[in-house]
Amino acid sequence: MPQFDVAVIDIAVLVGYILLARLIPLWFAGAQENADDFFLGGRDFVWPLIGFSLFATNMSGSSFVGLAGAGYNQGVSVYNYEWSAAIILIFFIFFILPFYLRSDVYTMPGFLEQRFDYRSRRVFSGINLFFNMFIDAAGALYAGALVFVLLFDIPLWGAVATLALLAAVISVFGGLKAVVVSDTIQAVMLILGGSMVAVAAYAQIPSWGAVVETAGEDALSVFKPPSDPNMPWPGLFTGVLIIGTYFWTSNQLIVQRTLGARTMNHGRWGSLFAGFLKLPVLFFMILPGTMALVLYPNLSNADMVFPVLVFDLLPAGASGLVLAALVAAITSSIDSILNSASTLVTMDFVKPLYPEISDRGIVLAGRVTTVVALLVAILWAPQIATFETLWDYLQSVLAYTTPPIVATFLGGIFWTRANRHGAFATLLLGVSLGVVFFVLNEIQGVFAIQFLYAAGVSFVISVLILVGVSLWTAPPPAEKTEELTWNASYWHAETEELKGLAWWQNYRYHSVLLVLCTAVILYFFA
Repeated sequence: MPQFDVAVIDIAVLVGYILLARLIPLWFAGAQENADDFFLGGRDFVWPLIGFSLFATNMSGSSFVGLAGAGYNQGVSVYNYEWSAAIILIFFIFFILPFYLRSDVYTMPGFLEQRFDYRSRRVFSGINLFFNMFIDAAGALYAGALVFVLLFDIPLWGAVATLALLAAVISVFGGLKAVVVSDTIQAVMLILGGSMVAVAAYAQIPSWGAVVETAGEDALSVFKPPSDPNMPWPGLFTGVLIIGTYFWTSNQLIVQRTLGARTMNHGRWGSLFAGFLKLPVLFFMILPGTMALVLYPNLSNADMVFPVLVFDLLPAGASGLVLAALVAAITSSIDSILNSASTLVTMDFVKPLYPEISDRGIVLAGRVTTVVALLVAILWAPQIATFETLWDYLQSVLAYTTPPIVATFLGGIFWTRANRHGAFATLLLGVSLGVVFFVLNEIQGVFAIQFLYAAGVSFVISVLILVGVSLWTAPPPAEKTEELTWNASYWHAETEELKGLAWWQNYRYHSVLLVLCTAVILYFFA
């Protein structure tokens, strides 16, 4: 295992950054006196904050380390998860975000109650909470803690607890406004740190031809054959887009930032800004890992690529800055996850059970929930070390369990006949069947279906459940569909509204530009 020398100046830079990154957001957040302030930042976020927050929340500590490792191990095909996010966000702002903001909800499950009923709200909220604590939070804590165990020779549980507490300061005391300000700082650090590592790697390789020769042209293509075990190109349509649609359009962790937008346009501009920020991830997170094949051809563990690049290529002080960027990635994800979990519990369970609860009581319930969620994540994260193979499988569990969620949300927004019984059956049966299929396919090996293809199968089954049960039972009342189901009249009415804006303020032009930028990158790495 490589040994890393962490200089005193690196530690000083890291500690200084941590102090500033914790204090500044709390100062900006101010007092959190009501539910709007604590859970949605007073619904006053402007587009740069939304965009940076979406980006930083998505780029967790495991992504920061894992993307470089994937670039080393399997080439640039992992970039499909990044560029597809830009396209999904365009779809989100055109067809889905307007209904979320129109419904004036705090949570995604809350939207399901307005469109369907309370049963779907409770089921989906429970699913979201499970993902938040046992997959998102625990995974990010575990990945980040491994790096700190390696660098500072401390127990795994100690590294997990330290990182969790750093993140919790923001979530418990500052609410979503502090989280979003923190995310903005973290996003800048992520981009700066990743760029420093990328430039250092570019400077060290003999030539780009050496990378092509060592890695092979196939490793530098984002599109892989249908038989590829990691990223077959048909899997983009049967899996990547489905999983991405869940993550970017119905995951409370992500969508909560847009619910706090000052206006519809700020929500749209911020989402598009996040899409633009996702595109250069190829150059400052993935390609450095691929280039490391030239510099370090014999690494036994691909996940060691990132720390090796940092501490071998960067001078003291600069490596501390990149280490701070890693802390930024971890804490940004954790504080966002904790805030999301507290919002789900408080608004989907506490508020319905105690409708007369005061704003102060709501905020207190949110803070208590944050602490409980934090403790669960701290206790679970170290256990991941005992599931070496199973944890790899858990990364694909979303492919089996999220398609029913996507089918329910899309069905509710685009099909007026989708009713409450169909939605409830799709969530309950679809997710349950997904778990069974996951166990049979990934753990017991009864089938041999690549998980991105399995996601497509799960989605088709979920759509059949939604359609079948909805048609078998009574249609939904008009008040459940009139304001919350898309039709062409919305497009025409919005076209008239946009005529009053300058072209550079029109999100449709921004969307076209984002598609063109994505297409150019894919052309060169096809």
